[in-house]
Amino acid sequence: MRRSPGRPPVPLERIIDAAVQIVDEEGADALSMRTLAQRLGSGTATLYRHFDSRSALVAHVVDRMFGGIEISDAELAAMGWRDACRTTVQAMFDAVSRHEKVAPLLVEGIPVGPNAMAMRERCIALLLADGFPPQVAARAYATLSRYVLGFAIQVRGHHDAEQTSKDSQASAVLHAADPSLYPATAAVADWMPVPLEDEFRFGLELVLDGLGRLRDAD
Repeated sequence: MRRSPGRPPVPLERIIDAAVQIVDEEGADALSMRTLAQRLGSGTATLYRHFDSRSALVAHVVDRMFGGIEISDAELAAMGWRDACRTTVQAMFDAVSRHEKVAPLLVEGIPVGPNAMAMRERCIALLLADGFPPQVAARAYATLSRYVLGFAIQVRGHHDAEQTSKDSQASAVLHAADPSLYPATAAVADWMPVPLEDEFRFGLELVLDGLGRLRDAD
């Protein structure tokens, strides 16, 4: 009896596209070999030709997000370390914001795909070229990456109607606070709660200031 041919192989790019789509639509927890195979109309065996585990699949999804960061070597090379770090970190944050449900996947491991590696290489190379000692350059990039990760977790759903309502409620409570009991809060109520994007940029400048002082001290 002649055996029927197996399913044809699925191109890697199509698999990653489908995986990113699942995460964007349903969240990180929805991504599994089974759900991905169903989305592709294929079998899990087809996926295991490309990935030996879900972790390997996740690494590709995360790296696809980093691939959406379009900063050329020439652009970064024309900047000083501070502007280069600011541009890179802001681009990372913007990429996460475009794929906010990918954020939980970032905590599953250090990104080591080709796109993440290239971005890390460019940023650390600029730090080294500007006089940062290797240990400090490594810690600087790690700190900046963790900073983005912290905000990436917060950005999920931050722009939806529910969050807007929560911010409005918090603002009302802060404005209604008794100034005799909470004078400091009353003094800044007009500027609270701080928009997430403003908080991100403000905090980033504080981190960069600290790195600058550390560099100048060495």
